[in-house]
This record gives sequence, structure tokens and C-alpha cells, in this order.
Amino acid sequence: MKMVQATVFLLAFLIVSSSMLDLTIAESSFCGSKCSARCSKAGMKDRCIKYCQICCDKCKCVPSGTYGNKHECPCYRDLKNSKGKPKCP
Repeated sequence: MKMVQATVFLLAFLIVSSSMLDLTIAESSFCGSKCSARCSKAGMKDRCIKYCQICCDKCKCVPSGTYGNKHECPCYRDLKNSKGKPKCP
């Protein structure tokens, strides 16, 4: 009986963990495509994409275009670095 319970628990755990993995992959591809577009004209693309990813992961949005439009995403607009300057590109 304990073997059946352990098998059911393991199966349930695998199903739940695999569905969470799909969600994580979907979120990162959303941020990846949005940040690639946002940073397409940046001089330091790798740095731009790094900070854009951080902001997108936290705010779940990225403003449209390559510059400005931060009013579309207040969370993205309001994130600041340790020096009080805008964190998000």
C-alpha cells in the first residue's frame, strides 16, 4: 500500500513540476523577445538585454519601441538602481 502511495505522490510531483517548467520557459521567451526588440539599437546590447530581462522578470512587461514609452509600464519605469537612476533600459 505504501508503494502505491509513493508512486502516486511521485507522479503528481512530476506533473506539477513539469507544468511549472513550461510556465517558466514561456515567461523567459516573452521577456527575451521583448528585450531583444527593446535593445536592438543599443550600443551595449548585452548589458541592455541583461537589465531589460531583470526588469521584465520583475514587472512582467517591457515598453514598446527601442527608447522611451516607459509610461506603458509604470513598474518598469519606476525601478531604480542603488544610485537612484533608472535601472531599466
